[in-house]
Amino acid sequence: MESVSKKKTLIGTVTSNKMDKSCVVTISRKFKHARYGKFITRSRSFMAHDEANQVQVGDVVEIIETRPLSKCKTWRVTKVVKKNELPL
Repeated sequence: MESVSKKKTLIGTVTSNKMDKSCVVTISRKFKHARYGKFITRSRSFMAHDEANQVQVGDVVEIIETRPLSKCKTWRVTKVVKKNELPL
């Protein structure tokens, strides 16, 4: 039987990669307002560890929860879901 990881995984967009072996991933979610029915977008940013410095701004990546790597980093980039095709 295959063991299932209990660690959380999220998919988001890289918004900054100016640090060494680190990046900022923004997770956006849309939900409907309870009273007015308008769709609202909320976002949250996470710092993630990128060991190979492989991600670029605009890439869609999957991050997984890990032990604390620094004061702000408790997430790690597991894979690049979609590369950004637009030139910067």
